[in-house]
Amino acid sequence: MSNVSILSVLRERAGVTPDDVAFTFTDYDRDWNGVAESLTWAQLYRRTLNVAHEISRHGAPGDRALIIAPQGLAYVVAFLGAMQAGFIAVPLSVPVPGSHDERVSAVVTDTSPTVVLTTSEVFEVAAQYVDDGAAVIATIAVDTLDLDAAKDVDPGVPEGPDIAYLQYTSGSTRLPAGVMISHRNVVANFAQLMAEYVPHHGGKFPPGTSLVSWLPFFHDMGLILGIAAPILGGYPADLMSPIAFLSRPVRWLQAMARQPRAWSGAPNFAFDLTARRATDDELAALDLSGVVGIINGAERIHPETLVRFNERLAPNGFRPEMIAPSYGLAEATVYVTSSAADRVPEVAEFDPVELSLGTAVPKAGGSPLLRYRLPVSPLVRIVDADTCELCPDGTVGEIWTHGENVSAGYWRKPEQTGSAFGATLLDPPADTPESGWLRTGDQGFVSEGDLFIVGRIKDMLIVRGRNHYSDDIESTVQKITRGRVAAIAVSDEQTETLVTIVELKKRDDVDEYGQVKNDVIAAISRAHGLQVADIVLVEPGSIPTTTSGKVRRAASIEQYRHGQFVRLDA
Repeated sequence: MSNVSILSVLRERAGVTPDDVAFTFTDYDRDWNGVAESLTWAQLYRRTLNVAHEISRHGAPGDRALIIAPQGLAYVVAFLGAMQAGFIAVPLSVPVPGSHDERVSAVVTDTSPTVVLTTSEVFEVAAQYVDDGAAVIATIAVDTLDLDAAKDVDPGVPEGPDIAYLQYTSGSTRLPAGVMISHRNVVANFAQLMAEYVPHHGGKFPPGTSLVSWLPFFHDMGLILGIAAPILGGYPADLMSPIAFLSRPVRWLQAMARQPRAWSGAPNFAFDLTARRATDDELAALDLSGVVGIINGAERIHPETLVRFNERLAPNGFRPEMIAPSYGLAEATVYVTSSAADRVPEVAEFDPVELSLGTAVPKAGGSPLLRYRLPVSPLVRIVDADTCELCPDGTVGEIWTHGENVSAGYWRKPEQTGSAFGATLLDPPADTPESGWLRTGDQGFVSEGDLFIVGRIKDMLIVRGRNHYSDDIESTVQKITRGRVAAIAVSDEQTETLVTIVELKKRDDVDEYGQVKNDVIAAISRAHGLQVADIVLVEPGSIPTTTSGKVRRAASIEQYRHGQFVRLDA
């Protein structure tokens, strides 16, 4: 195991600044106005050691420990305690009571855990997924332990595999797979993202900065922003649950405003939701001028959303350069590249027809794509997916990345690991490594020294022999409908046709549905030169998504083929 890890840094902070606040979680379930609970570095470390001591009674280093708990300090302690015991932590969500979560069941089967860490609130829900009689799996409610007891426990980390945790992918194009994240991966990725986000501050956040997050801990961005970064950087964390944000988005802004300096992050939908839902009265007293930056990542970023967010919050001191568009994936721990937090996000427009043919040609009024910097570390290159040769600038290819943040592969999935990890470039230049590359499965290109991201290779639509990008078409439709959209290609006996599934709020006037369809047909024809075979209008929440909110297009195709979508205009 690397000498430096989240655990070694936590131990150091508990010794150097024991009484400084480390984590604060505000619970809005108990009270609409929120009830805050904090832990100092010393308290957090003590609780971590005590959880590790308990876990060690139920297995050995290298065993898997599942965390199935609500968002909160107990989750943080359970995650850290599992790693402190030398176990491989597996952060998961809490299944909805009364339903069966196939994802959690699949992870249980895949990991063969010896212990499940949960809380008394959801103990029965968590236990039902491992209580099948096939193996003895301990289920521990960490909030029932005497976590603050001054026990005589070993502060060292037991020898075990270098794997710190398994980050299960969201499964937008396939079944979830556990990415094996090492302690070295986490430390390296944190150093990389800090160097790229805040180079104007010397790669460190300004004094007095707190990390604000409502992102779920079982998601890669939520785990790094909400748990790893506060420890590795020594920044206090101000946390809440995803439900607290969704029920009242202004809480996110309030959390940032109450800090002298704040750094946060969220997917694109959160920026849109906040701009729409925050009222003038709620915003009246907020001062956001102390925000250092907000990551926008984890899903397709819509430039028009950034404009709306900036305009809505400009009176509160928010500035456009505070948003840092970001690109990453779990296989690279979380971060690959971004814009710096002192640079206004820039958009360039490209001919959509030429893009579909694999060439980036600037064109006013074309497809808008965000600029990302080509980072110094990790390395990023555009590669021909078939020949494994580097693509010249202006040519669309697969995004490959290389660095110490790249995982060793997928847990117990050698075939999938071999198809994505350890890729080899053909005839690379002298300054570019030949082997050890991660094939991201995303397409992009380099233009004027910057990186542009087009979309997932597996989400590419081939209609009448031409390539089109689902993200691009969905973005066009969302400008009209403002809701979630799935653009899918459905095959018949002769060809593939374009079908769009569009989520809309139910309307009283049926004629409005016809107008929406006409607008969508015209927009797709204008922007992409495509005819739409079918437009399916459905209620919000109808389109299948991953745990992080990404559209599951393969599942959408199956539901469409089987007539399972309930049409609003039926």
